[in-house]
Amino acid sequence: MAFEPHSGRKTAFLAATATFSTFLIIALVAAWSVFYAPGPAAREGETTIVSLPSGAGVSAIAATLKSAGVIRSTDMFKAAATLTGADRKLRAGEYEVPSKTSLRSILVLLVEGRVVRHYVTLPEGWSSAQAVEILNKQAILTGTIEAVPEEASLWPDTYEISRGETRASVIARMRRARDENLARLWAARSSATVVRTPEEAMILASIVEKETGLAAERPRVAAVFTNRLRSGMRLESDPTIEYGLTKGVPLRRGLRRSELDRPNAWNTYQIDGLPPTAISNPGRDAVAAVLNPPSTSDIFFVADGSGGHAFARTYEEHRANVARWRAIERQRAGLPPEAPAPVASATAEAGTTSGAAAVPPGVTVPPGAKVIRIPAPAPAG
Repeated sequence: MAFEPHSGRKTAFLAATATFSTFLIIALVAAWSVFYAPGPAAREGETTIVSLPSGAGVSAIAATLKSAGVIRSTDMFKAAATLTGADRKLRAGEYEVPSKTSLRSILVLLVEGRVVRHYVTLPEGWSSAQAVEILNKQAILTGTIEAVPEEASLWPDTYEISRGETRASVIARMRRARDENLARLWAARSSATVVRTPEEAMILASIVEKETGLAAERPRVAAVFTNRLRSGMRLESDPTIEYGLTKGVPLRRGLRRSELDRPNAWNTYQIDGLPPTAISNPGRDAVAAVLNPPSTSDIFFVADGSGGHAFARTYEEHRANVARWRAIERQRAGLPPEAPAPVASATAEAGTTSGAAAVPPGVTVPPGAKVIRIPAPAPAG
């Protein structure tokens, strides 16, 4: 039988094809295995933080991932991204990659943009010094804040921050938010407000904010202060004295009698009208309350034992409220009803004399009370 050359070539081609197919199958199985197989273990802990800058291409992303130790091969990552179409969908941001995450799961993470989100909150009524302290504790932020911002220049809220962002830029965002919110609230003010400028509004709102932690009470507290300012009475607010002593750093104790008597520009027991600056960064409710105070005749308020305050228009009402608060204090201290109320703070002890705004005879200021007092009447003649 004669040998046919083309039959040999055909056999060789089929053999080569079979070999190539075998290698292709092996390669696909290997690639499939790498694609789904567990990735490298985290170098420290259970996760690895990876930051991908905006505008980075697939090669740069692959290099970053390889440098962070979350993938084994940049070529394999680029090939997988190209074959799956993920290369056109990868998103920048900060990612937290669990230890031994597969290549497939990393691509899903980056395509879906499951970035780590960081937030920082400036609570209502916190001072600017406290705001700086909050930002300084955020390790993901960079840079320094050269000076403590003026009080009431920052808007209390929760802000999203990014790793590497500067502290100064966060302060700038807080300032912009304050300006924008104050402009809207000022435009909606009513004729009942006693303040004449946005700056005065923030000063008074900062005092309202510090006097009560209950949002529902802020309009009524604002009305009390409005009534006092309109009639020329002193505010006599304890938080203003504390601010004059510490400039916004928490005192963490009661005021002493000597501190009530010590002159300072913020001591509203000694000065008429508003202090020269705000004493905190007030929130929306306090600012709105000052700009739209309800119509009331209240000029007193005292703690009621429930976390709020009892308000009064007259001495008689106020004295009854004080008596109830004293009874609560005696009960909490385990004293019999006829015993004197315990004196826990120098502010309470100092309640009998305060210059032009003396407490009327028979009215005892209980420990922890926040009381607005009517000034003594001017001498006759």
